[in-house]
Amino acid sequence: MPYNGNSMSEGKKVIAENRKVRFDYFIEETYECGIALEGTEVKSFKNGNISFPDSFAEIVNGEVWLKNLHISEYAFSSIFNHNPDRPKKLLLHAEEIKRLTRKVEEKGYTLVPVEFYLKNGRVKASLGVCKGKKQYDKRATIKDRDIKREIQREFSNKIRG
Repeated sequence: MPYNGNSMSEGKKVIAENRKVRFDYFIEETYECGIALEGTEVKSFKNGNISFPDSFAEIVNGEVWLKNLHISEYAFSSIFNHNPDRPKKLLLHAEEIKRLTRKVEEKGYTLVPVEFYLKNGRVKASLGVCKGKKQYDKRATIKDRDIKREIQREFSNKIRG
């Protein structure tokens, strides 16, 4: 069986991916971080009941907080369910937080979640250090995608004959 990059020995299962990030931002680097979740949030997360269209991370008092991440309430829970829109704390090492703080404050980068996944049964987030694209950069991205699609189309037509 061919290797596809995600082996089960590593134990990584992607729950959700933010495809819009690659279109709207240049991703300089990514950090893997844990998320401090409550019990029913974990169950909803594993079911994929999350929404993060305009989610971002913010550094407050030396802690990284994820805002605008909506985790739907767990359907099979009692009345002690979680608040779906509360800010979630991201778990990073202190030196990583210092490095992120410097980048965000000095160079004007934005912290955006790129994907959420399970790694060895734990919910993790891939946090991207991003710089916003201008309108002409987005047009260039669309043009490159169209060119690649056209090349692929011509290639497949030549194979078919």
